[in-house]
Amino acid sequence: MALSVDLEKQLGQFFLSVQFETESGLLALLGASGSGKSLTLRCIAGLLRPDRGRIVLNGRVLFDSAAGIDLPPQQRRVGYLFQNCALIPHMSVLENVMLGYHGKPKTERKQLALAQLSRFHLQARADARPATLSGGERQRVALARTLAAAPEALLLDEPFSALDDYLKWELELELAHTLEDYGGDAVLVSHSRDEVCRLAKEVCVLSCGRSEPLQTVPELMTAPGTLGAALISGCKNLSPVTVQADGKLHCEHWAWTLPACPVPDGLTHVGIRAHSLRLGPGPIQLPCTVDRIIDNVFSYILMLQTPGQGQLRMEFDKAQPVPPAGAALSVHVPAEEILLLTTKE
Repeated sequence: MALSVDLEKQLGQFFLSVQFETESGLLALLGASGSGKSLTLRCIAGLLRPDRGRIVLNGRVLFDSAAGIDLPPQQRRVGYLFQNCALIPHMSVLENVMLGYHGKPKTERKQLALAQLSRFHLQARADARPATLSGGERQRVALARTLAAAPEALLLDEPFSALDDYLKWELELELAHTLEDYGGDAVLVSHSRDEVCRLAKEVCVLSCGRSEPLQTVPELMTAPGTLGAALISGCKNLSPVTVQADGKLHCEHWAWTLPACPVPDGLTHVGIRAHSLRLGPGPIQLPCTVDRIIDNVFSYILMLQTPGQGQLRMEFDKAQPVPPAGAALSVHVPAEEILLLTTKE
């Protein structure tokens, strides 16, 4: 199974340009609010018509602007799980799920819907109305209804965004099991780096409406490649950089010079993850001062003042003695953990 997407859409001043191709598994669309993630799902589902492009699912052309093909949503065999669940309020849970079996005889639809509810441990809520359900129950009913239609691809638009942390974790586990059984293509829209790391195989970062090349999750965390990907992957320490005549890298925010190394074309920034900074001497040693200490749940966050008056964020293990505010110290970072970043146009 495979999903290929190549589309462009102009909406006022916002221009969406997305290209990716994925095969069986879960692809995550990761990006800041307003980057075009949900718009991309709507184009795939047939709810929004691109201005140009081609969308192909398992060899079936869903949209092709050049060929004049634009299948309506009901013919695309794409299941869309909305943020707000989109359940029919005046219908029972059972009736909502029965909608997924449209076209079959009523008796068969009811039997199939009851079996689907049992799969999601919702049989006791079959006669309930959506308004009486918890947020987690509503999301499970919506997923049961979506899967009932036997879609060839699943589009998941921030399915956990309205839930508290405990319910998110519980439903995330259920979704992981469901996707294993499903076996088709799935695209997950998310703001959460951690959620993506646990669920997805590949990531497509969207920045200001434009997609960046697909990466595996480990690649995103170890070598994001672009400033946009580094930001969305959670890197907190970023600085514009200039390559000096001797090949060394000058970090403008921090007034530090890093050793010469092979750099990618178009290098504009360097990034250092908070957990990559270590106390003490090392090959790349950086002087700084402790500006303030933030007591995190399982660690301390040290905000370090650099010679350039920029700041660095450093994660510090609570099992170690923490240096006091105002203390001068040296930190180091392994050369292989410095992120060399370009700015994608």
